[in-house]
Amino acid sequence: MGSLVFHMGWCYVVSLFCFSFIFMYAAEDVKAANVSVDNTVFIDGKIPIGKTDSDFICATMDWWPPEKCDYGTCSWDHSSMLNLDLNNIVFLNAIKAFSRLKIRLGGTLQDKVIYQTEDHLQPCIPFAKNSSELFGFTRGCLPLSRWDELNSFSNKSGALIVFGLNALNGRSIQSDNSAVGAWNSTNAASLIRYTVKNGYNIYGWELGNELSGNGVGVRVAADQYASDTIVLHDLIQDIYKGFDVKPKIIAPGGFYEPNWFKRYIDKTGGSINVVTHHIYNLGPGVDEHLIEKILDPSYLDGEADVFRGLQNILKSSATSAVAWVGESGGAYNSGRNHVTNAFVFSFWYLDQLGMASAFDTKTYCRQTLIGGNYGLLNTTTFVPNPDYYSALLWHRLMGTHVLSTNFSGTKKIRAYAHCAKQSQGITLLLINLDGNNTVEAKVDFDGTLVHRHKHRHHRHRSKVIKMPQANEARGKREEYHLTAMDGNIQSQTMLLNGKALTLDSSGAIPPLEPITVTSSEPVRVAPFSIVFVHVPYVALPACK
Repeated sequence: MGSLVFHMGWCYVVSLFCFSFIFMYAAEDVKAANVSVDNTVFIDGKIPIGKTDSDFICATMDWWPPEKCDYGTCSWDHSSMLNLDLNNIVFLNAIKAFSRLKIRLGGTLQDKVIYQTEDHLQPCIPFAKNSSELFGFTRGCLPLSRWDELNSFSNKSGALIVFGLNALNGRSIQSDNSAVGAWNSTNAASLIRYTVKNGYNIYGWELGNELSGNGVGVRVAADQYASDTIVLHDLIQDIYKGFDVKPKIIAPGGFYEPNWFKRYIDKTGGSINVVTHHIYNLGPGVDEHLIEKILDPSYLDGEADVFRGLQNILKSSATSAVAWVGESGGAYNSGRNHVTNAFVFSFWYLDQLGMASAFDTKTYCRQTLIGGNYGLLNTTTFVPNPDYYSALLWHRLMGTHVLSTNFSGTKKIRAYAHCAKQSQGITLLLINLDGNNTVEAKVDFDGTLVHRHKHRHHRHRSKVIKMPQANEARGKREEYHLTAMDGNIQSQTMLLNGKALTLDSSGAIPPLEPITVTSSEPVRVAPFSIVFVHVPYVALPACK
C-alpha cells in the first residue's frame, strides 16, 4: 500500500483541549478496497472505570488423573497437581516470567480430596475411575509429601498460591443432588495448621468448587454455604493469629446465579474477601461451532450481563469483598484441540480479560496453566500455547487502572484501554475478528488529555495540568502485533511482529520485543490479528 499517515492534531476550542491521533490497521498485501474507514476509538481518561490487581493474570492447576477423558479424548496426561513434573525447566521459566503469577490449585475433584496430615497419616489412596461415583472418580488423597513439594515449587517460582478446599466433607448428598449438613472443617484445619507450622505462604484459601446455585453434579444452599464460609473465616483468624497479613477467604467458585449469589453475599457479612465465579460461556468442547462463536461480537458481548450482575450485587451489599473469575476455560469438558489451545482462542481470552477488567474484576484465573486442551502450556511438552504469550503481554503492558473505551464503526473490532504498566501513558488493546478487512480508526480522548493551564485572573486555587511538549508529541510508541503462523488461526504457533515465538535450547521464554515507531508513522495490523499499542506520551487524569 502507499504511505499511510499517522496524524496527531491539536485543537483549542474556547478553553477546551482535545488531542487525537489516527491508527491505521493495514496488512502489506491488502488492497485499499479492503479497508474499513470512519471508525473511532473513544477513550475517556477522566477517571478509571475499574481497578484490577497488579497480578490480575491467574491460571489454574487441576486434580484430574490421566484417565479423565471427554468425547473419546484423554487430554490430561500427567498434568495434575498430584503428578506434574515440578522440576521441568520450561514450566519453571514459564511461571517466573510473570514474576508474580497467581495459581489456583483446585477443580471438580477438590471436593472429593482427603488431605494427609500429621493428624491423618493413613495411606493415601489415589483417585480411581468409577462411573458410578460422583464426578466419575472415587475419593482421592493429597499426600503430605506432595503438599511439601508444591509449596517448595511455589517458593522457587514466586507463584502466589490459592488452594481450593474440600467443601463437601461431612455432608450427605440427597437424591435431588443437594448436599445437606454443615461442612466438616477438621481435615482442612489440620492441613492449614501444618501449612502455617512449616512457614508455607498461601495467598488464599477457597472453599468449594461449583457447588453454588444449581451446582455441577451437586449443590449446597446459599445459607449453609455462608455459614461454612464464616467457619473458614474464623479458622483462619485463629490459626493465623498474630500474622500481619492473613490469607484471603475466597468462595464460592461456582457459576453465577443472581439470587443464590446475592443471598450468599448478604449472609457472609465481612467473612469473605473474594467472591469467585466460573465462566464456560462457549459451551462444550465437542461443539463444532466454537470458532464461529469466538468470532461473533454479539456472542462475546453476552457475558457482560454476568460481570455486570455480580458487580451490582457487590456494590449494593454491605460487603467489602471483590470479584474474581476463579476459573475460566471457555469450553467445558477440557476444551477442544486446535481451538482452545490455538491462536484463535486469544481472541476470546483477551476479550474476556478486557471485559472482566471493565467491570472491576480484580483477578482472572484461566483454566488451565497446564492440562486439558485449554492450557496455557502444552500438556506433554510444556511448550507455551499462543494464549500464554497473550497473557504475558497483558501482564506486562496493561496497568491496573481501566479506562472507559468505546469503538464506533465496524463491530468486528474489540477495543480496550488501560493506563500503562510501564509508563504514565496508556496501553490500547485492539482485536480484529475480521479475516478480510483492515480498519482505519481515529483515537479520540474526548478532551480528557491533561494539559497545563493556570487561571491567573481568579483567586481560587490554580488548576495545574500537564501539556505534552512538542518533542513528546513527536515521540515514539511501541507496538506488539500478534498473528497466527501462516495465517492459520488454528495454529498453535503465534507470531510477534512477524517472528515466531519459540523457546530456545535452554527452555527460556523468548523476549517479547515491540517494534518502535515514531508518531508520524501508521500502525499496521493484519486481519485476524491482535495489537497492543503502548503510547507513553499520552497523559490522562485517570493515569496520574
